[in-house]
Amino acid sequence: MAAGIIKVSRNTENAPKSELSSQTVAFSHYNNFSAQLPVDPKTGEIVVGDVKEQAKQCLTNIKAIVESIDHVMDDVVKINVFLKDIADMEAVDEVYATFFDNLIPTRTVVQVAALPMSDALVQMDALISNGEGTAPQEPCPLVKLTRNTENAPKNALASHTVAFSHYNNISAQLPVDPKTGAMVEGGVKEQTAQCLKNMKAILESIDVPFDDIVKINLYLSDLANVDAVNEVYSTFFPDSAIARTVAYVPARSVIAVDALPMGALVQIDASVSHGDGTPPQEVEDRHNIVIRANNTDAAPRNPLHTQTVAFSHYNHIAAQLPVDVASNAIVAGGAKEQAEQCLKNIKAIVESVDHVMDDIVKINIHLKDVADIDAINEVYTTFFQGDLPARTVVGVSQIEMDALVQIDAVVSNGEGTLPQA
Repeated sequence: MAAGIIKVSRNTENAPKSELSSQTVAFSHYNNFSAQLPVDPKTGEIVVGDVKEQAKQCLTNIKAIVESIDHVMDDVVKINVFLKDIADMEAVDEVYATFFDNLIPTRTVVQVAALPMSDALVQMDALISNGEGTAPQEPCPLVKLTRNTENAPKNALASHTVAFSHYNNISAQLPVDPKTGAMVEGGVKEQTAQCLKNMKAILESIDVPFDDIVKINLYLSDLANVDAVNEVYSTFFPDSAIARTVAYVPARSVIAVDALPMGALVQIDASVSHGDGTPPQEVEDRHNIVIRANNTDAAPRNPLHTQTVAFSHYNHIAAQLPVDVASNAIVAGGAKEQAEQCLKNIKAIVESVDHVMDDIVKINIHLKDVADIDAINEVYTTFFQGDLPARTVVGVSQIEMDALVQIDAVVSNGEGTLPQA
């Protein structure tokens, strides 16, 4: 693999365009898609109809982008579904199933407080495999590996794990006992433990250790439960003697949602390193790729997550709050000032690993008030000089430290993480 791999940002007229994001940003063996609202690209308006019509339009937009880069829907690795009402999940699933005939992607479904267009009932984003790579990589006909285990709860519309190239993506795990198919008894601590047990069972089924997780997303229906969740979480990470020696914990985002499937209190998904790669990669091309975790004093530290975890050709940045590292407090001002601080923290982390902001391929923004997006956009664009990353924006009811905004990111890593000499 060459260090000079090129980030490729693309748009098509067949899906809604935005001046603030690229529809798809490909780097190495993945494409990162911006969130798609149920907008007709011809009119620029929300489609007429109920949540089924809106879900169909979101997926039609994703399909248009996929096909514009000579891919197919079976190349989708991960879908995130953001609903205004979790009760609409069954109706959305009815439409969703018609877009995937084979090789079902991993999936996360949550109810959020708000979406960028007030009439939208649903929004979806996606991660796509990219076997051809990006220049100057040679095209490689890699195999997408979709797998399930009897030791974790199954879902007809989501695979437990989808591996492609050097990453596995794990579907969101609910606190469901796979033997009974029912939620575990107890409160949020018991639910958190079950989510993580399910995830561990999935990883063990494919011979991947728990400490190969590079990024965790924790979805909580009540942010007041975060301390209880953390108490359990810290018993799962670090998981091995090697990880404990270096105090390795994954990058992490904590996201408050309005509701979760089955009325759960917590749900967890993950991105996992996959050093063995997917066939037909040669063993010598994939063996002993290392996870590189990094923290810098120029951004706020947290004992429960690493600021950035690089593996192969991607870096995953933990969610950044608008905290001034000097004072360890939320910066003064409104959403604009807070967004600027979040982005300053991300920039400090990115630069600490010898990267630049234009290496970012995907940004996720969580807002207490989605109406603040215009103010945030004023400062957002000043952090990028080239093509803007793919982006997802959702409104949430709560953010840690009572912040107005939280931002995380995925960064290209052209140098890769080959074994250190």
